[in-house]
Amino acid sequence: MSPLLTTGAVTVDVRLTPADLAATLRDDVRHGLGRSPRTLPPTWFYDDRGCELYEQITRLPEYYPFRTERALLRRASGQVAEAAGASVLVELGSGNSEKTRELLTAMAGATGGLAGYVAFDVAEATMRAAAGEVAAEFGIDVHAVVGDFRRHLDAIPAGPGPRLVAFLGSTIGNFAPDDRTAFLAEVGAMLGPDDRFLLATDLVKPVDRLVAAYDDAAGVTAAFNRNLLDVLNRELGADFLPERFTHVARWDPENEWMQMLLRADVATRVTLPAVDMVVDLAAGEEVRTEISAKFRPERVASELAAAGMEAAGLWTDPAGDYLLTLARPTRA
Repeated sequence: MSPLLTTGAVTVDVRLTPADLAATLRDDVRHGLGRSPRTLPPTWFYDDRGCELYEQITRLPEYYPFRTERALLRRASGQVAEAAGASVLVELGSGNSEKTRELLTAMAGATGGLAGYVAFDVAEATMRAAAGEVAAEFGIDVHAVVGDFRRHLDAIPAGPGPRLVAFLGSTIGNFAPDDRTAFLAEVGAMLGPDDRFLLATDLVKPVDRLVAAYDDAAGVTAAFNRNLLDVLNRELGADFLPERFTHVARWDPENEWMQMLLRADVATRVTLPAVDMVVDLAAGEEVRTEISAKFRPERVASELAAAGMEAAGLWTDPAGDYLLTLARPTRA
């Protein structure tokens, strides 16, 4: 049973402890670096330094996704809230709940009103701070779940009214296709008849814009990518030399996704004592650290349909860069 702590209007349900995170990191590294081609999941970018670098990325002129989604939410949140008819917002991957406030404000002014907020993410300290701020600002009960939304969706409480489950940031694009299918199916299965799902997706666009967004001229994204090796050095006692790895951003036209990779500049042997591994990387060998799928509207619709959902509303920005899809369950 997970520890459950309540303070005033804020409830924090801890499903993922530091020990759980450490065990997951070890499993991910054993699996990812022990395969060919080698991979590491983007989950581990976000230590304190990684979060600082990501905040810098969101302010870069090349990085359109963050500001495009924020502007779209500001413009469309009122329509989304009315169309959803929900009184509880559930946000998967809520972070500091910054963009969430657009939806919360819109729901508070919509017909059904705002009865509660469920925040869901892995960083307990960030969750506690954001939950307290939202509870005080909106005067509502906040239920924070510290967990992995790929494993702990059962921790999301029911009610006290229809729920709007939001998955923003085009985070769905970081899932491999099979994982994405499984995740969407689980979301579809958890929705009640009156619940709705809001999915944000980054749309396919010219390759030069995509590559620039993941390989900025200032080198911030490169530093963010290489920081992952610093995380492995600190947490697993590894001996990566990040300066010997080049950041690579590449468009995969077949899968329609961007890839971020780290390319070994020279042949390198790396030891990782915490997982009892020795990894030999050839000169030029690449480790994939992230995929970011880009979507077409018809693909979003077909993947939602396979998960038992259908579109109840669509919103995009004037340039057609980004898409918000409001979906409802199709099962009886």
